[in-house]
Amino acid sequence: MRAAAGAAILDLMATRPSVVEYAVELLGSVGPVQARAMFSGHGIYAEGVMFALLYRDELYLKADDVSRPRFVEAGCQPWVYESRTRVMTTSYYRPPDDAHESAEAMLPWARLALDAALRARAAKAKAKPKPSSKAKEKEKPARPGAGVARRPTRAAPRARGSTRATRRPR
Repeated sequence: MRAAAGAAILDLMATRPSVVEYAVELLGSVGPVQARAMFSGHGIYAEGVMFALLYRDELYLKADDVSRPRFVEAGCQPWVYESRTRVMTTSYYRPPDDAHESAEAMLPWARLALDAALRARAAKAKAKPKPSSKAKEKEKPARPGAGVARRPTRAAPRARGSTRATRRPR
């Protein structure tokens, strides 16, 4: 009974498929986009980055320090949610109502969001440089298995003329 009630609550919180399809259509003016289910909503991706999200049938677009002033100036509200300990304000903003009318009206907002997501990816890549080829060479052992302790596979042979008694098979 309890599981059924929980499933019903999740259904109410989930984004309807028709809303997901419409959001993909609206945002498609920036190029090929894809919706992926996540938690109780959907992430909208283009060029390998998530630039929008759908939660409870509401569309939110990614913003950063460069694009946030445009969203705030237009009166857009950020996506806010409550964690166990506090209220969290995200970097995703609801676009203006008139932008929901057509893909052409949404294009400037979608472009702002995609650019913000691409800048975030570039900053992340810059902050985490890949090791140089010299660093990779230093990490490799000189020969396969070098530096790895091995167990002997059999006992070492005894020296000839050993005085130690050996058992003979009967």
